Amino acid sequence: MKFASHNQIQGNQPLFVLSILDLTVGNYMTAFPISVLPDVSIPETVGFMARRGIGNIVVSEDDGTPLGVFTEREILYVLDAHKTLPNIQVSEVNLSKFEKITPETSVYEAAKRMLSKKSRLLVFSEHDRPIGILTTSDIIRAFRKTGYSPSISSVVSRKICQCAHDDKISDAVETMYKKRVGSVLVEKVEDNWGIFTERDLVFKVLNNRVQLNEKLKMYSSFPLITVNEGILADEA
Repeated sequence: MKFASHNQIQGNQPLFVLSILDLTVGNYMTAFPISVLPDVSIPETVGFMARRGIGNIVVSEDDGTPLGVFTEREILYVLDAHKTLPNIQVSEVNLSKFEKITPETSVYEAAKRMLSKKSRLLVFSEHDRPIGILTTSDIIRAFRKTGYSPSISSVVSRKICQCAHDDKISDAVETMYKKRVGSVLVEKVEDNWGIFTERDLVFKVLNNRVQLNEKLKMYSSFPLITVNEGILADEA
């Protein structure tokens, strides 16, 4: 994708001012994110995530040194392996790796590193102490400060998985984990398609101690909201 420079214009209007390069992580990061110690159990950790409305939590030593990030992806892993949330320490699973960035790192550079390294982004101070986390939501919030709104067609995932509405929750968990997707479409109920996401799993299912053999349709979101291909990022 090519970007216009500051002095490129189309008619009387700038094509695009790449102001994203001027936006720094320190202004958009989530400061001092919630962390847990390595010996906290997985059910307790998931409970923290559900109550705080977050999709990841940092696992740190007593002195604050981060070991990794426990995410919704790890939740899928333990559920697929154990069919329930096992009462084991959070440090007993392979945590998501992270990349170190600083408050002065540009949001644009941070986004590129997140994509290229497939890692979470933890923000460290000049004294090498963790002081924040930069999430996908934070990056989107920063990008919206620019006047640039490209079509999302080139970044939309084409990997679509679906389940029947009378499938069990465990069927959706297995599909999402093995296919490495964050959601599945749920077939029509009364002419409406639905969707079941990792967030639904945490907040609707695990937070309410729902058994995984329950019907998927009861905990999915209906109706599925759709948009036309080519919609601009800001509109989406």
